[in-house]
Amino acid sequence: MLRVLMFLVPLALSVYAFIDCISTKDADIRHMPKPLWAILVLLFPLVGSISWIIAGKKRQPAGSSPWQGGGGRRQWVAPDDNPDFLKSLGKDGEKDKDDEDRSGGRRDEP
Repeated sequence: MLRVLMFLVPLALSVYAFIDCISTKDADIRHMPKPLWAILVLLFPLVGSISWIIAGKKRQPAGSSPWQGGGGRRQWVAPDDNPDFLKSLGKDGEKDKDDEDRSGGRRDEP
């Protein structure tokens, strides 16, 4: 079991670091260009992956989530507080009323 973990943990770490590296925006990468980081992670899986995780990418301060308005992104809103969602419900309701009017005003209810 330990032999399998000694192989799988570095492999998983290097796969994670490589995918994180290639999916990170160029503006968020520090110290070296993105292709050089990707090559470092591929050629030296353990050292390159740990280096990428520690020093390769700009990190957000703890407690500032992108869904809380940090980083210039839109703030997440619950569906019942989202005016656009509530408007779309009203449109669906109007469509249902129009369908009822066309079918004689009554729906077949069980």
